[in-house]
Amino acid sequence: MQNIPVLAVCGQSLAESYEKALIALLENGVRFRTQYDKPGEPQSLDCTMNITVLDPLADPMIHKAFPGGIEDLREYVLEIQGLKDHWVKNLNDPADTRWEYTYHGRLKAYGQWREKKDGVSMAAGPFVVDQIEGVLRKLVEQPFTRQAQMITWMPNIDLDCYDPPCLQSVWYRLLEDEAGTGWLNCNIRFRSNDAWGANFMNMFGFTLFNREIIADELARRTGKKIELGRLNWQADSYHIYGKDIAGARQRLFDRLKTTAFADRVYNFKDPDIRDIYTEATPAILEKIKATDRDMRLP
Repeated sequence: MQNIPVLAVCGQSLAESYEKALIALLENGVRFRTQYDKPGEPQSLDCTMNITVLDPLADPMIHKAFPGGIEDLREYVLEIQGLKDHWVKNLNDPADTRWEYTYHGRLKAYGQWREKKDGVSMAAGPFVVDQIEGVLRKLVEQPFTRQAQMITWMPNIDLDCYDPPCLQSVWYRLLEDEAGTGWLNCNIRFRSNDAWGANFMNMFGFTLFNREIIADELARRTGKKIELGRLNWQADSYHIYGKDIAGARQRLFDRLKTTAFADRVYNFKDPDIRDIYTEATPAILEKIKATDRDMRLP
């Protein structure tokens, strides 16, 4: 075989689309080595994947087959909205071992450039662009623009980074219906997406980001009703690591014929689920403060 499979799935809800993508990967993916494999571990399952979610906020929204709980989804949503941006390292301090980036940090304050002088890495700038504000402004001024895009990749840093950003770009366009409602359509591209270990949380997090940070703010600025249209999720490498395949079979694939779809998902609008989600916030904030103290951050 000389070609990596290019697969496409489409579903009404986030949970349905996610499950379809995993099944397509299992049935049609190819085996691949990765730079993270340990000796003796099986190869990963891999493909290029295109996932379309027609109604990202529709229930059933949450699939049970992801490595975490409702509280973890809440923490990830807060992270995508900037809660952990201060955990990014100072590029001027070679002893700083904090994160290389956060997605929100790259979108909200893109442009902390690292350059080389006489062969020695140094931080330059800051030349900072608030891309979130940029796409909001463009969509307010011209809803049908094709230029409302945000990127994360910084080649002077990321080509030599051990763990560069998986998220590459976020693209928006507004489609207005006959009633005057704006429908925020979104394309998101990942260069690498861990289908079992991260993809569902990624899609859930950015769905809430699109609703709470982009759509709600557009509605506020324009005075119009803004809803979420389809989400198109593109992953250059959509994969399940070899070490995770057995667990994925046990938790999902081997249960497909013996369980109903309704038993494999949660409704996000379910009051009990919403309570768990909302009530997790104080503990998450305290957890962040405790980590800040451990890292001796102000």
